[in-house]
Amino acid sequence: MPHLYLWIGCVFFIFSGIGIFLSPIQHFDLLLVEWFFSHRTPTLNTIAIFLSKIGGIPFVLFFSLLWCLALAWQKKYFHVVFISLGIGGSIVIGWLLKFVVNRPRPSELYALVESYGASFPSAHSLYAATLACLMILIFQTHPYQHLIRLFAILWGLSMGISRVYLGVHFPTDVLAGWGISLILVPALWLWLS
Repeated sequence: MPHLYLWIGCVFFIFSGIGIFLSPIQHFDLLLVEWFFSHRTPTLNTIAIFLSKIGGIPFVLFFSLLWCLALAWQKKYFHVVFISLGIGGSIVIGWLLKFVVNRPRPSELYALVESYGASFPSAHSLYAATLACLMILIFQTHPYQHLIRLFAILWGLSMGISRVYLGVHFPTDVLAGWGISLILVPALWLWLS
């Protein structure tokens, strides 16, 4: 399974990396941001804003710390190291790429929430997909692995879609975030194991 995630991650990241320089994909990016903007509803706004609040670094670090403490209590130190490297790596890689690529965000006209830093990659999408990948790989032998996988995938998808819906990221930014996590987390899993 980790090898499949690696391939999907490479496809996502390469497509998004190339896409930020190709005008047809840039045009499609903007069209999707405009489409979400024109289809906003109060209920979806509330959900997307809530996801934005819990999808940033503070929540991710808090959740990861609690998860690591619970695993350390169970003496599952491999998983503690795996989670720590996955979360730490995603934060470092995401912010380094934001600094290097320095892609502007969509116009403030579309923004429903305040955002910081450059647009590429979407950090919220990266963190959500990292948590999702960590959960899927750690619980791959759990009796409820299918439910855990479904929850994890829905978490990652909803976070990514909400970033475009909120008008603070282009779809290629979200794909890049997903791609990075689908490369980083399985690569760490294979390396550590």
